[in-house]
Amino acid sequence: MQNEAEKTNKVKVEINNEEYIIKGPETVEHIQLVASYVDEKIKQLSKAHPNLNTYRIAVLTALNITNEMLKLKQEYEEFLSLVDGEVKG
Repeated sequence: MQNEAEKTNKVKVEINNEEYIIKGPETVEHIQLVASYVDEKIKQLSKAHPNLNTYRIAVLTALNITNEMLKLKQEYEEFLSLVDGEVKG
């Protein structure tokens, strides 16, 4: 019998007009949210660069999303340092 930590959800999603089955421990809603975000980013880049092939669009999308994540991570770490400094000060 699986406990809550071992539960795996399986979700059918559509990204760039292709169906994928995604499995993971996250909620169905979260998996759908992630897929929807990726799909939207791919569509934005495809519209802005109609001459690029699917592979290049996917790589650019991955780079853009990773850039967003790294910026947010840096901002979060700076915020934690600021809060830590205020708590100690």
